[in-house]
Formats: sequence, C-alpha cells, structure tokens
Amino acid sequence: MPKLLLPILGLLCAATLARAELASEKQPMEITATGDTNYENGLATAHGDVAIHTGDSDIYADSAQYNPKTREVIAEGHVRIYRATGLFVGEHAIYNIDTQKIQAVAMRTDKTPYLIGGESVTTISEGAFLVSKGTFTTHDSSNPDFRLQAKTLRIYERDRVILKNVTFYVKNVPVFWWPYLYQSLDDSFSYMVSPASLSSWGPSILSRVSMPITDDIKIQIRLDYRSRRGVALGLEPDMHYGKDKKSWAKLRTYFLQDENPDINPTAVIRTGVPQDRYRVSFQDRTYFTEDIYATVDITKLSDEFLLQDFFQSEFQLNPQPDNVIALTKRDANYTLTAIARFQANEFFEQTERLPELVLDIKRTPLFGGPIFYEGETGIADLRRSFASGSLDEDYGTVRIDSFHQFLYPNTYFGWLSIVPRVGFRATYYDATRDLGKTIFTPDTNPFIPDFIVPDNVPVVKGGSTVRTVVNAGVEASFKLSRVWEDAQSSSLGLDGLRHVIQPFTNFSWVSSSNPDPASILQFDRFEPSTQLRPIDFPQFTSVDSIDSWTIWRIGVRNRLQTRRDDLTVSWMDVETYIDVNFDNPFDKTQYSNLVNRINFTPVPWASFSIAAQVPLFEKGFTEVDTAVNIQPIANLQIQFAHLYLNQSPFFDNSSLFVVGGYYRINDNWGIGIREQYEGTTGILEEQRFSIYRDLTSWVASVGAIIRDNGGVREYGFLLTFTLKALPKFSFDLNFDPGGADQTQ
Repeated sequence: MPKLLLPILGLLCAATLARAELASEKQPMEITATGDTNYENGLATAHGDVAIHTGDSDIYADSAQYNPKTREVIAEGHVRIYRATGLFVGEHAIYNIDTQKIQAVAMRTDKTPYLIGGESVTTISEGAFLVSKGTFTTHDSSNPDFRLQAKTLRIYERDRVILKNVTFYVKNVPVFWWPYLYQSLDDSFSYMVSPASLSSWGPSILSRVSMPITDDIKIQIRLDYRSRRGVALGLEPDMHYGKDKKSWAKLRTYFLQDENPDINPTAVIRTGVPQDRYRVSFQDRTYFTEDIYATVDITKLSDEFLLQDFFQSEFQLNPQPDNVIALTKRDANYTLTAIARFQANEFFEQTERLPELVLDIKRTPLFGGPIFYEGETGIADLRRSFASGSLDEDYGTVRIDSFHQFLYPNTYFGWLSIVPRVGFRATYYDATRDLGKTIFTPDTNPFIPDFIVPDNVPVVKGGSTVRTVVNAGVEASFKLSRVWEDAQSSSLGLDGLRHVIQPFTNFSWVSSSNPDPASILQFDRFEPSTQLRPIDFPQFTSVDSIDSWTIWRIGVRNRLQTRRDDLTVSWMDVETYIDVNFDNPFDKTQYSNLVNRINFTPVPWASFSIAAQVPLFEKGFTEVDTAVNIQPIANLQIQFAHLYLNQSPFFDNSSLFVVGGYYRINDNWGIGIREQYEGTTGILEEQRFSIYRDLTSWVASVGAIIRDNGGVREYGFLLTFTLKALPKFSFDLNFDPGGADQTQ
C-alpha cells in the first residue's frame, strides 16, 4: 500500500507576481505569490495564491509565514501539498524545515482507496502521525456514505492505522462501536460479515476477520452463528517462511456443537451424524533447496457430511479430500518423488500408498542423438481401504513397476512428422487374486472390461506374479494452410483468414503377458468415464488395468485464424477423431464414438463451444455439451449451457440446461438470474435471482436461491454489500463460510 500523504510546507516569502529563490542549509525553495508581502519582526509573510516549490513538494495556500529562528512555516487557507507520494489538503499547517515535523488542523489525505481526515495531526516519529478526532473512509466525498470516526488515529506509513474509541457510521447513523481497531495498510487485513439464511441453517451471521501477526504470519478468525445449528469457530493461520519466503503453510480449523445434526438438506438417508463436528486441514510446501521440496495436504473431518453441510462450494469440487505427504526432487531430466497417502477419514474409501517411491525420467535425447528415451520406475506398498461399514474387503500388495520407452521423432519431405515408439514394462506384484476360487460374471456391456471384478466379490489371495508388457506404435501428422486476405467482415470479426488443416493418426499396439488381468489387484485402476482413453504410455496411468490392445486413432484438426489487435487469434477450432478398435478391452465395439470438439470465437463479445461424441457405425452412447456466452449490448451478458448424455453405461441419462445472465439497467441498478433445469427428471434444480444497487462506494445486492436436492427443497436469501474501493472490507453473503476464495 503506498504511503499516506502528510503536509510539508516550505519557506514562504515573495512579492506580487515576483519570484524569489531562497536557500536554507538543507533545502532550497522557490516561492511565487500574487498578493502583497512583508518582512516584520523577523517574520516573512506572503499573501494571495502562494506557491512554494521545495524538494519533491509543491505547496499552495492563501497565505504563508516563515520564521527563520524556529525554522517553521505556517500556511493558512486552502492548503494543498503535492508530493510524489500524493496529495494533502487542509486549512492550517505548520512545517519545520529541519526536523520535518508537522502539525495540521482540519487535515485530509487523499490516497486511494483510503481517505483520512481529522481536526489536527502531529508527527510522532519518522513516517508516523497522530490524528485527533480522525475519520477513516474510502468514499471520496465531503459527506461520505460511511466512515470510521475515532477519538485518536495513529498512522504508520505503509504499515498500519490504529484507531481508538471508534464508531462506524452509515451517513450520520452510528451502527457499531469498537474500543480499539487495527487496520493494516496492505491486503493482509480484512473484515467480512455475511448475513445468510438457508433452510438447513436458519437465519445466520457468518463473520471473518483477517489480521497480520508478523510480516510473514497472518491469521483468519471465523465466528459464525446459525440459528438452527449453533455457534461455530474457526482459526486459520497462514505463514510464509524459508529462503525468499517461498515456503508456505496453511492451517484451517472449524468447530461447532451442532444443535440439530439430524437436519438433512438432501434426499440421501443419513445415520450417525455426531453433534461434535469439526474440520482440521493442513497444507504446506517447504523448499529445502531450489529443486527439493516437501508437500503436505491433510484433512481430518468429523463426519462425511460436514463439507456438504457447511462448505458447499468446496464439496462440489472435492467431496473427498486427499491425505498425502510427498518429498520431490526435480531436475531438468527427471523427477524423483516419495509419497505417503493414507486413509485419515475412515468413512471415505482411499487407495493407500505407505509409501511409494517413483522415478520419472522426462523425454530426453540419448547421448544428444535423434533417439529419445522416457521412463518411469516405482515401488509401492499399496492398500485399497474401503469406507467403514462397507461390505467390500480391503486388500493390498507390494508393487514394483518399471517402464521404458524409446522414440524416434523425425520430419520427412519437410512436412510429414512421424514419431515411431517402442516400449517395455515389467511389473511385480507380491499378491494377486486367485481366480480359481473367485466366482464372478463379466459384464455384458461392451464398454466395461471383462477383467473388472465387482467390489463386493470376496478377495481370495493368490501368489506373487510378474506381468510384462510390450508396446509399440507410431504417430504421424502434417499441416496444410491457405490464406484468404479478402475475407473481411467486421460483423464476423474477420481481418483476413488463414485455414490450417492437420490430419493426424496414432496407432497403438500393446501386448501383456498376463492372460487374465482380473487376477491383478486393482489400485491404479480403470475408472468410469465418457471420454476416449489415452492409448499412449505414460499418458495411460491405470497401471493395474493394462491389458493387450490394438487401436488406431485417426482424426483431423482444422484451425481458422484471423488478425485482431495486431495479433493472430484463433477464430474457429474444430477437432474430429475416431478410434478403430481391432482389439480394445475398454470398448469392444469395432468403432468408437465419433468425437467432435468445436470452439468458435468470431468476436470478443461472443463465444460458442461444443464437445460431442455420437455413435457412427456401432451402437453406443451420445454426449453433447454446448456452451454459449454473448454480450450483445454493453449492458447485457447472457450465458447458456446444455449438457446432454444418453445411454451411457456408467452414468444416468441427463439433459441439463443452465441459463444465466446479467442486465445493467442504468448506472445504479442491475439484475441477475441463473436457472438450472434437468430435463430427464423435469426438476428445476436451482434458481438464483439477484438485484444489484450501486450505492456510490458500495454495491448492494438482494437475492434468493432455491435448490431441489433430490426432492428436498432448500431455500436461501442473499444480502450482499461489497465495498468497491476495498473489496476485502465487505458485508457479503456466501453459503460457503469456509471457502474464503470461493463463492456460491
């Protein structure tokens, strides 16, 4: 935060429309005035639009007087001080040339976003000032909408402001009083008060105060009250340390004695939710050297529903937090990582790695030649730990896996890129599944591999085994382009057009020595997805789900480019591809879905994208995801999205519509809306309505939210006040009190 401006006045003495130059031992001055001047009893006085220039200061006043004995300058009437650091305005100021101490009456500083005024100001020390009957605000007005009025106010430039006996005013109405208030002059200090109301919470107040403890440590204190759930407290220290303060650590805690733990905002049945509910999370990144660092990400929860009940935005992104500790050594050619992943929350399933050591060698030319090498080697003690109460049986093994691949990228005829590759992998498991004592029926769905054993089938341990895998393949592509300079259209955003077409192909062959992959215990395993899977190594990361395959992926990329603001930009991108499945354990049809991805941005105020896959030659599923964003006029923004999924083997059919927009009616008013509708069930899942009002220095919004959580309705009301000049000093509604950087 730039330092606040304070009055410094120079020597005043001049004749009408005359200019004189005087010099003290330390500071030369130049003075101009339009009125009369005189020198009496050792005092030099000037009147009428006095202008003084001394050092980095420019001082203007109606009149000024200089006492050479005390070395003080007294300025009166419309005093304005301009310095490199900003502006000071006052009616009376006294400045000592030698000590640079100042005294001022009715002073006001102007330094965005802070404005400070008061009856008098005195220098405490270098860069520190005391203001009596001070005012602190961010509203640049003689009658501010809001202000903090303090009996005394101490300013420490670039550091902090300390207020005592403070009253918060909205216009002339006192709202709150504090005996003491600390305001940092950087962004590490902030307040937030959030009035909220949810059906599962009742009327609520969520509050947050962030403050620095030292230059490198700050803490955030949360105090929340929900009328149906009770009081909650959270402490969140945040620190930077080590060389160049590059290392950091964050601790997040949240505790409440839930008065109604049986409240369920969803249609999913809950049991055993405790009254004592808490969250403790710790994240850390410690740099021991420039290329060696440790990472910690641990979250302990009281129950599986805590995030869903009180941290809803975070729950939507990461419903089951990870628990991992890692030590990494990075090099230009390799990365060596030691990992420990464990089940800290027994109500969540976790693949534990206690520990795992992995050496990842990046694609590197061998001896500086044309052949490239890449590889991965790791050893891990693995255990798949299911959630407590699950009927599934935990299992584990020690796995040693080593993968090596060689590539020969080259360009032929100056335009054809061909990259052949060949690789080898060997994996040792000290425990397997005894298929002779395991009974299960493979799924008949062509998109579910035969080797997937249902989780509820008992695990009968077999002996150790070594699986070897050989892979080979080739990628090829080339580009053709053509330019149309006469393609000009302002309405379509065209200033010339270049078409780049890139046909590509990728053939992948994999042979595994294991005749039945179902015997391999699954850790890095097949996960349901609607997307085509990687067919290259090491991009294919499901190590334990590797099976023999022969797949040929063919496609074409089209890119249309134009000029805009002296830059080449992408006007439209279209990528189309399909897999020919000679032998594909993950898709037993002969041809995969045809995949199309389109991104179209004809003008800066409109964009369109579609990601689609449809069955072309075989039976399959259909997925079409569409998004449109337009701003047809300056005051209107519209968003539309449609996510369509039909006959997927893994997920329910869906036809989700999301419509939203914002309209700025005038300088003071705006309205916003967002609707989420699921067409397959006919349920309007979420509705949001907001009205915005510009209150000069604040933006206020009033809104409502209605959610349908599987037949259970949840209602919320929103009241938001955000300070435009200082967003971290705000009254805000956020249904996620724990997600400081997330909004609902």
